[in-house]
Amino acid sequence: MSWDSSGAGSLGVADYVVFALMLVVSAAVGVYYAWTSRGKGTSREFLTGGRRLTALPVSLSLTASFMSSITVLSTPAEVYCFGAIFILSSFAYILSLMIVSEVFLPVSYRLSITSAYEYLELRFNRATRLLATILFIVQAVLYTGIVIYGPALALSQVTGLDLWGGIISTGAVCTLYCTLGGLKAVVWTDVFQMGIMFAGFLSVIIKTVTLQGGVSTIISDAKHGGRLNIWDFDMNPLRRHTFWTLTIGGTVSWIVVYGANQAQIQRYISCKSITHARLALFINLLALCLFLMCSVFAGLCLFSIFKDCDPWTSGQVSTPDQLIPYLVMGTLTSNPGLPGLFLAAVYSGALSTVSTSINALATVTLEDLIKPYTTLSEKHQFWMSKGLSLLYGVLCISLAGLASVLGGMMQAAATVGGVILGPVLGVFTLGILFPFANAKGGLSGLLSGLVASLCVGVGAVIYPSPPTMTRPLPLSTEGCNVSTTESYNWTSTAPPTESSIFIHSNDRYSLEESWHSPSYLYFSLIGTVTAITMGLIISLLTGGWREKVESRLTLMKEDTVSYHLFKFFFDRVLRRKSEIYPMKDSEMNDGNTNPAFCDGDIDLKSCIRT
Repeated sequence: MSWDSSGAGSLGVADYVVFALMLVVSAAVGVYYAWTSRGKGTSREFLTGGRRLTALPVSLSLTASFMSSITVLSTPAEVYCFGAIFILSSFAYILSLMIVSEVFLPVSYRLSITSAYEYLELRFNRATRLLATILFIVQAVLYTGIVIYGPALALSQVTGLDLWGGIISTGAVCTLYCTLGGLKAVVWTDVFQMGIMFAGFLSVIIKTVTLQGGVSTIISDAKHGGRLNIWDFDMNPLRRHTFWTLTIGGTVSWIVVYGANQAQIQRYISCKSITHARLALFINLLALCLFLMCSVFAGLCLFSIFKDCDPWTSGQVSTPDQLIPYLVMGTLTSNPGLPGLFLAAVYSGALSTVSTSINALATVTLEDLIKPYTTLSEKHQFWMSKGLSLLYGVLCISLAGLASVLGGMMQAAATVGGVILGPVLGVFTLGILFPFANAKGGLSGLLSGLVASLCVGVGAVIYPSPPTMTRPLPLSTEGCNVSTTESYNWTSTAPPTESSIFIHSNDRYSLEESWHSPSYLYFSLIGTVTAITMGLIISLLTGGWREKVESRLTLMKEDTVSYHLFKFFFDRVLRRKSEIYPMKDSEMNDGNTNPAFCDGDIDLKSCIRT
């Protein structure tokens, strides 16, 4: 297929109707839960759903929380520019969720805490808790502003949708159902919005496959264009994406999201049992992998369409994030309603992430910054929860406006925000896995980890890695048959050239030759490892081994699924074997005269013949 941007259409009435329906249904969920909970509302019910939710809705909400609109737009563009190696993130999903299920989930659920950072006060001290809470609030507010503004800007420039109309409508609807319905409304709207996001992706994929004559054509184009670069085992930590950065760095990054983030932990404790919480994690894993495959294949579809005429290099779009909307406007406008479906998918991603952040921000503010210092009644706490949700909703919309003025600074803040929770994960790990870690070690570990991760993150913003480390793949404009002026009239930037896209200025490049930051996927790892290492050293130097720690605050073997699986195997297999082949008296340890049937709580070694 030869792409002709002059054939790109515009949004029709059906598209706006589909988009409006998505907003109406999302708002209706909040109204419904506000109505059903009238007269019996408590802050705990509002913030945790009364701990009565089941695995399926929680699992989809877990997925929707961090599969934001930025992911919908950016992951296909990532594959288009750098290849399908991003699919290796699936290994990180699997490893991280297994670790969270075995290590972090049991302790959080057992303590029945509303705020995740309450654990840090129970395990260490209040200063550690407050610092972690403030770090989370700063990171969540900045990130949420970007999630609202970034997609709205990309879509407004391509589709003609009013920028502030999109920002205010989505922000207002999101704030409405968060304020009215609490966590239950957030979870169930996430379920609905997750379905919209998948439908939007599938509409693009199916249409492109039809236009290109089948999946085989798309795979063949990707192969010839070098986009099937999946297996790269380069050990260089400075490389942007390799097998090792995506699996090791990616695993730690996703443990940060699922193990030390209030938004996700709040969903675990909302489940009716720990079994439901674990099941939600693993159903969420399937949804994550499905979402990843859709977004990676969408990126290959992009390349198949634009392999001979790259819209970014030729100036038809101003950023790679606009590639998917540009494709939608050129292929789906002949089917009324489908562009609106994709538009709804992008904004559903924004709604799910923003509502999650608003609910989590309200929770930590009430639990960590207000309740410990006041004596509010339960009724006042309930209304305070609603008021905080409204406040953070307005704040996030305002920060979207700030992002439009301070674009570069806000992008830097979002990058730095991505490394903030790495040290927090380090302190959680320190407390759960190391009983001798004390309060001094916990606080100093959090501070040192924060300094290390911010130094690396800010250094990467100031001096980004050169092309030798990022390895951008070639983009062609040989088949372009239109000029920039014949397509969209971009006002944000001048049309980029290949030299301006991938080659940095001379005054900066000389410094980059001596300063290379590691892959961005290692930022969280650096913060986590630094926090654990310094925390252990300080704890040992200050006599941490002499202090007693409540067993409920650390990981116990009975918490893990692996322990119960081993016990089941031991009971059903090894005991059965010992009954069939009983040991002789001379083979039994310490002269035990009992029958060698491994009965009772006999040590494992005495039950297995050598």
